[in-house]
Amino acid sequence: MKYIFITGGVTSSLGKGIVSATLGALLKARGYKVRIKKMDPYLNVDPGTMSPFQHGEVFVTEDGAETDLDLGHYERFTSNNCNKNDSISAGRIYFNVLEKERRGVYLGSTIQVIPHVTNEIKDFIVNDLTNEDFVICEIGGTVGDIEANPFLEALRQFVNEKGKENVLVIHLTLIPYLPSADELKTKPTQHSVRQLQSLGISPDIILCRSSYNITDNEKKKISLFCNIKEEDVIPTYDCSNIYKIPLSYHYYGLDTRVLHYFKITDSKIDLSKWQEITLKIDEVKDTVEIALVGKYTALKDSYKSIIEAFNHVGIHNNLKINIRWINSEDIQTSEDLTNLFHNIDGILVAPGFGDRGIEGKIKAIQYVREKNIPFLGICLGMQAMVIEYARNVLGMQDAISTEMANQGTPVIALMSEWIQGNSLQTRHENSNKGGTLRLGSYPCVLAENSKAYEIYGVPVIHERHRHRYEVNNNYTGMLEEKGLIFSGKSPNGILMEIAELPSHRWFIGVQFHPELKSRIFTPHPLFNSFIQETYKFKQEKNAK
Repeated sequence: MKYIFITGGVTSSLGKGIVSATLGALLKARGYKVRIKKMDPYLNVDPGTMSPFQHGEVFVTEDGAETDLDLGHYERFTSNNCNKNDSISAGRIYFNVLEKERRGVYLGSTIQVIPHVTNEIKDFIVNDLTNEDFVICEIGGTVGDIEANPFLEALRQFVNEKGKENVLVIHLTLIPYLPSADELKTKPTQHSVRQLQSLGISPDIILCRSSYNITDNEKKKISLFCNIKEEDVIPTYDCSNIYKIPLSYHYYGLDTRVLHYFKITDSKIDLSKWQEITLKIDEVKDTVEIALVGKYTALKDSYKSIIEAFNHVGIHNNLKINIRWINSEDIQTSEDLTNLFHNIDGILVAPGFGDRGIEGKIKAIQYVREKNIPFLGICLGMQAMVIEYARNVLGMQDAISTEMANQGTPVIALMSEWIQGNSLQTRHENSNKGGTLRLGSYPCVLAENSKAYEIYGVPVIHERHRHRYEVNNNYTGMLEEKGLIFSGKSPNGILMEIAELPSHRWFIGVQFHPELKSRIFTPHPLFNSFIQETYKFKQEKNAK
């Protein structure tokens, strides 16, 4: 088993997650079994309670772990499902150590960062491994961050314990361009590597992120001052689409240099699927305009998996999906609706938490329902769909979710209990916020002759969840009498998973998060059907 660690220097947000995912994809294309893990230095136990404005979306795995959005990249590039043993934070590491100390696991020892914290980190790295050929570990943050030091110290120890021949360190860094000097500067990279070396870690490959062409002169300078071979200084450039990156890294020899380091014979690689995707990206026949209505639109990473799900179906349908970002708080009047949704082909109302912007979402849904515009609501988007229908079709003007208010008709209410595996899960208003939602994959039974059944083509589906509130069953009968049907339910029929309006051309809300299971080679059927309908809607408009 070979281990590859990805570290970052100079600045954050250089793309360590994409590097990890891409390397995993390239090694998998050579026939190797790959596992990717993420270590984050923040002190939150997990990202579940963090604001999307600070951290982007929370990616949920099949087994219900709330993780960093980079795990979404891992899954989308490799088509491997991650699990709870593939993501950890410094907060969880310290939490585990202190929990063991309380139980007396350390037998009276004085608890210290070394060895107790670093041992916990090393245990995470090797935990749950089976017969993987390569284990790729991304260390979040930037070299020099105080929070990252325990992880880097654990890496230093890990190299010594496993042997340098079994551990490769890749350092991703920035090569900035100074217009006044008209040249690329390698000094920040030199300083970053020197800081890494001062911790006892020497990178074996340096990836140089730049918006400008890196010449042999810069590569030679980095090689000289950073003590690595020139061929192990690999440029990384922006691509017009992230799914072109695997071919780019292969062209510059990343996977070849990894195999050379481990003294593995350069095996045959099959990149035909990636080449096909690259060709499709450049074969756009038309565009569709999708309004994404949400409350976190100021940071696009808040909806990263939704963006990528649109990317996937766009590529496979030879369409460019233009997303029109609409903050639901900006929707106040009918004039706002007309202006914001002018010439739109479809609308997606996004997930979220809390009451901020909820009325704008409800107004947006009423608009598309009455205008017969294709609509997809996800999680809170489905709940807002039910509230809107109860208010404007059933006449329940005070219809609301108990998440938003304690007064009114609670058509959406706190889910007090549900079955997870073989155990009963219970929640109440005073439960902890972190890790207490309905999380992970659950089965959903589809109604025959429904739009949902037509889209999926199977009677039972499995989708991932992340929510605390559900459709209140006291009102489902009334809603269905007025035409809104629940075409997807939990196996026991208690939880409403999918709502649709048969009288509308395409009007579907789902309680789960379909975007989390969309892959570049297998776009999600729900997004695929939605986009195909929006394109049909656009063609009909243009034909008038």
